[in-house]
Amino acid sequence: MRLGVLDVGSNTVHLLVVDAHPGARPLPAHSHKAELRLAELLEQDGAIGATGVDRLVATIHRAVQAAEDQGCEQVLAFATSAVREASNADLVLARVRAETEVDLQVLTGEEEARLTFLAVRRWFGWSAGKLLVLDIGGGSLEIAYGIDEEPDAAVSLPLGAGRLTASSLPGDPPSPEDVRALRRHVRTEIARTVGEFSRFGRPDHIVATSKTFKQLARLAGAARDAEGLYVQRELSRRSLQEWVPKLATMTVEERAALPGVSLGRARQLLAGALVAEGAMDLFGAQTLEICPWALREGVILRRLDHLPNGVTAAAHGV
Repeated sequence: MRLGVLDVGSNTVHLLVVDAHPGARPLPAHSHKAELRLAELLEQDGAIGATGVDRLVATIHRAVQAAEDQGCEQVLAFATSAVREASNADLVLARVRAETEVDLQVLTGEEEARLTFLAVRRWFGWSAGKLLVLDIGGGSLEIAYGIDEEPDAAVSLPLGAGRLTASSLPGDPPSPEDVRALRRHVRTEIARTVGEFSRFGRPDHIVATSKTFKQLARLAGAARDAEGLYVQRELSRRSLQEWVPKLATMTVEERAALPGVSLGRARQLLAGALVAEGAMDLFGAQTLEICPWALREGVILRRLDHLPNGVTAAAHGV
């Protein structure tokens, strides 16, 4: 079967089309994405503004057309923190449904963490033992820990790179005072959760997913995306600690010129680096392993797990 998963995230609206069936590895067939940065478009009252909603509806409409063009039997559509936390979320969802016929399922932060953990577990396998998984999105940071496919602990913190950039780093480059204040805030928030995970003992592997971690690893010398999924990629704490002060003094334009950094992500790269550094320090991680699978793959895998062998997705509802 050919499935599409439509991820309305805090940074991008991303359609991933895969060929898959129960028990098999999903094979990517097509990718369609648009950067909206919804986390940065929230108004003072926490609502997604009219312009943001217009852009969201138009982008979802184009993604649906792309899914149809690719012959998808079903599209699994979900939204994460930017929509979840918007004060006008119900109105946004209703308009999307009315104008695109897409019924967006809003994931909780814990659901995001659990589905991402499932994807990482399937990628690394049982031999990886106890996993601690970190995922920095545009609106939130997800952390999950466990030895099975369902994590023993999973939390979501409001520490997304886009959210923090919009709220705490207004300058270009930001002032040293703003950087220090954000660093303190990030570490305080993460420190409150460390005890919940440390009671399970040290993980065998600490794994990171998301575009932010991939870009930071690329800066530190990891292989390019063009070299394939199966090349091992890592991010060391030492490399990250060297890059954070450099990023803090760069303009957005200067960051965008760095290897693997897009102009759309350059502005929020510093906030993402501060979150990554804080998480590595507080969880005692010297090195993070980068996993190419994350939330979208977790959604697909969970859907396939609920399909009997030989039954197509079209025979079931979303």
